[in-house]
Amino acid sequence: MLLNTCILLICLFFSSSAFPLINAVSNLTLLHQHPDPEVVALDVQRRLNVSLSRRQTLSLTQNDQCLTGNLIDDCWRCDPNWINNRQHLADCSIGFGRGTLGGKGGRVYVVTDSSDHDPVNPAPGTLRHAVIQDEPLWIIFSTNMVIKLKHELIFNSYKTLDGRGANVHITGNGCLTLQYVSHIIIHNIHVHHCKPSGNTNIASSPTHVGWRGRSDGDGISIFGAQKIWIDHCSLSYCTDGLIDAIMGSTGITISNSHFSHHNEVMLLGHDDRYLPDSGMQVTIAFNHFGEGLVQRMPRCRHGYIHIVNNDFTAWEMYAIGGSASPTINSQGNRYTAPVDPNAKEVTKRVNTDEREWTDWNWRTDGDMMVNGAYFVPSGAGLSYQYAKASSVEPKSADLTAQLTMNAGVFGDPREETGSISYPGFSGSGASSGTTNAGRSGSGDDGDFSGMTYGGATSAAAPPSTSPPTASMFLSIVIILFLYIITNYGALLSLT
Repeated sequence: MLLNTCILLICLFFSSSAFPLINAVSNLTLLHQHPDPEVVALDVQRRLNVSLSRRQTLSLTQNDQCLTGNLIDDCWRCDPNWINNRQHLADCSIGFGRGTLGGKGGRVYVVTDSSDHDPVNPAPGTLRHAVIQDEPLWIIFSTNMVIKLKHELIFNSYKTLDGRGANVHITGNGCLTLQYVSHIIIHNIHVHHCKPSGNTNIASSPTHVGWRGRSDGDGISIFGAQKIWIDHCSLSYCTDGLIDAIMGSTGITISNSHFSHHNEVMLLGHDDRYLPDSGMQVTIAFNHFGEGLVQRMPRCRHGYIHIVNNDFTAWEMYAIGGSASPTINSQGNRYTAPVDPNAKEVTKRVNTDEREWTDWNWRTDGDMMVNGAYFVPSGAGLSYQYAKASSVEPKSADLTAQLTMNAGVFGDPREETGSISYPGFSGSGASSGTTNAGRSGSGDDGDFSGMTYGGATSAAAPPSTSPPTASMFLSIVIILFLYIITNYGALLSLT
């Protein structure tokens, strides 16, 4: 009896000490997760350097005004026949979302009807009818339109929303939901004034209609999805986040987009306790974080986040925040701090003691700090581990204005020349800044997972009290193994 008790205690101790190893292995289980994210970050820098060098060379020899050095835009915009070769866009993604197919290889679906009367049985020609189809589709729009959603728009896999050539606004209830899907491209679309909705039936495919609980009012909600590319979109004035990626989503690139007039801009990670988010990998490149923003650009949990050559005009609380030891690789960004002397820091470790976050890998490389902005690095951000990533020098933040000059929907006015107009809305309408203003001065960054998925209102989640499944399984296997050996030895001694 004493021997068996000792064996049990040893096994429990071993399983708890072996947990970090098990966790590390489990971090490689997400579909489309790259085994070495540093390689992806390095590839982005190399390709950017090539694109900028090419622009410089050709501008001297050919006076080519098309090339900007932005490797995504230069990939397709210099083709005078791009309108007849729309699907080439799928070849232009970078970073962790590289290889996102969208509807490449599928037929072109033309949205001709801006209505959204029936979420259960959408009419052909509507956007809802297009995005729920089972086949790959490249979705374009016949004319300028404002699509006011009745409820959240649930996507099926292998879809591209291509707003080039039209002025397309998506607004209303629920907005865009990418849940357990893959290979989605959203390009050149306005998404704004999104509100919570739900408690109703909604079609997610031609053959499936399901009951949906209440959504948060995100602009774009990415839930357990992989290979997602959001490019040249303009997002503002939503009730919850402008973009939220949670529940094991990975392989995401958010590029060339414009964010404005919002409190909690972007959430990457569901919950400090949700370990599958350790496999989350996101590239945030060439975006403009513009006027009227407060915090979360982004706010990260777990995972690897590469933030490269973005322009942060200002913030009210902080720009980049995190908890649960995410890796943040900030390269070649321009951070312009607000006037408030208490809000100059770019970074914020949310509800975490300094003795814990000093080991987190937060790195700044080639960033430009304006108006007193400062970035607090930590962990491997101060050590040799990043030597490989820095072997290709990040392009200076001096080039950020050039790389982000077309951020947002093509044709939108820049902030210095005028404000974006919102058809159907007088002034700003209801905004996240209004909805969440009561949390802005609280000293944290608000709720950690939103109404639908979290059900909690504190900024940080309490530690998990339930043992991980892998650890329990290992304990049982070891106990059975030792039990058999012990009893087999006892039988041999009797014989």
